[in-house]
Amino acid sequence: MPTADPVVTTSTGSVRGTWRGGSAAFLGIPFAAPPVGELRFAAPAAPDRWAGVRDATAHGPTPQRRPLAPVTTIPEPSIPGDDILTVDVFTPRPTRPSGVPGPHHDGRPQAVESGLPVLVWIHGGGFTAGSPASPWYDGAAFNRDGVVTVTVSYRLGVDGFGLIPGAPPNRGVLDWIAALEWVQENIQAFGGDPTRVTIAGQSAGGGAVLTLIATSRARGLFHRAIAASPALHGNGRADAERLVGLLADAGGVSATRAGFASLTEDELLDLQDAVRQVPERTSVSDPGARAVRQLADAHAAGRDLGPVVDGELIPLPVLEALRTGVASAVPLLIGTTANEFTSLLEPVAADVDRLGAERALRALGLTGSLARAYAHRFPGRPASWVVGQLVTEVVFRIPAVRTAKIHARRAPGHTWLYDFRWVPPVEGGARGSFHCADLPFAWDHLDAEGVTRVLGDEPPATLAAEVHGAWVAFVHGESPGWAPYRAPGRVTRVFDAECRTVEDGYRSERRLGRLLSPIRRFSARRRHTATAA
Repeated sequence: MPTADPVVTTSTGSVRGTWRGGSAAFLGIPFAAPPVGELRFAAPAAPDRWAGVRDATAHGPTPQRRPLAPVTTIPEPSIPGDDILTVDVFTPRPTRPSGVPGPHHDGRPQAVESGLPVLVWIHGGGFTAGSPASPWYDGAAFNRDGVVTVTVSYRLGVDGFGLIPGAPPNRGVLDWIAALEWVQENIQAFGGDPTRVTIAGQSAGGGAVLTLIATSRARGLFHRAIAASPALHGNGRADAERLVGLLADAGGVSATRAGFASLTEDELLDLQDAVRQVPERTSVSDPGARAVRQLADAHAAGRDLGPVVDGELIPLPVLEALRTGVASAVPLLIGTTANEFTSLLEPVAADVDRLGAERALRALGLTGSLARAYAHRFPGRPASWVVGQLVTEVVFRIPAVRTAKIHARRAPGHTWLYDFRWVPPVEGGARGSFHCADLPFAWDHLDAEGVTRVLGDEPPATLAAEVHGAWVAFVHGESPGWAPYRAPGRVTRVFDAECRTVEDGYRSERRLGRLLSPIRRFSARRRHTATAA
């Protein structure tokens, strides 16, 4: 390993990273100017150039100022500071490929050594939290397998997604696009190939991936996509405008860019937390039914923050856009965990469990016959678990299989579906294969901080080899290792203690989806909350 610190020249100046074993890390590189002052609530602006060599050995400030919960499944540090629109680059080859003209090349013709494929990661956190500085998102294992890895920081909450009059909509989406433009301009200098970029993300990050593949403005900035447990967002203008009005009224400011700019960061975060909460139905006497009704009310309230169907940058909801064929040239790997949100109601589980599964499902909005049939699918499971599994299917699994179906029709042979079913032994496996449980396997980071706390002392390395290997193959432009998704077989890869390929692995979700169309999705806010001790 070289002894000198690696230095790379980007379009705005040189950066100094650090060696870690067989690869190098360059952290906190600005792809846009700090969104403060006149740039608050503005589209991302180009960063200033700097002289000399900028230190890039520590993570930059994070848009997350407050974590989603006191304890989260994924360690998600909050780092103070204004320069929040940055990328981290992990690379096994921190030099421009030979034969590609650049600052350290005299331009004489020679054989061109192609760059490495690139994985660009967009973190989750419900579009209001999450941190690119998580140790779970270190690109060392991808570097080991010949992949340059980039993690993206983007504006969250109202700053990123509030539909504020006088401000460009979908500023968080514009941040993703600006980061991808930076990758196109600079990744060769880090040994990457700008013609082989895969975007990937989980939860809200998975929703970001699907939003980007359905957005014409992002076309050509990436070439493949991985959506892990994607949370599909397509908030309509009416709900988005209503939420901004509620925020302005609660804050005593005008519903304008100037009005929101008069609020401090903490004041706006307080408003965001308060306004998005849905009041309890005090008229419902049973505490279990009241808790379930509040979950249904949160869905109906339209108070989510995330990408907005604005008619311009995002003209259509994701699934409608995919039906037009806008993403037909983008191979897609998509899947979920089996039991994403079964612990969603854990704080009120005792009350919901006393209610019983069938009554709880009716309180959620299911008809009597459907509530009875669904409750009987999970004999022996407590009511809170059953409600959480229904939310799992409505929020994640039904949209995932619908996305796979639509994309496979428009892009035959370019869609792959998986189902992560391995159950961590923590708490006797009571949570099932929960939200985020697949990420240490995908990143092959079973020794990362916090992993054994949520996955147990010996998560299977063979499963990490399977999941990570599938991602690596896909990023390298190959099949992930099983047949593409298409009717009638609908091949699905099951990731479990013993991995296997099955036909129609989401069959029950496909059928359930036809019955649950009026319910669509729920607005759940404990997306990353950990329940493991």
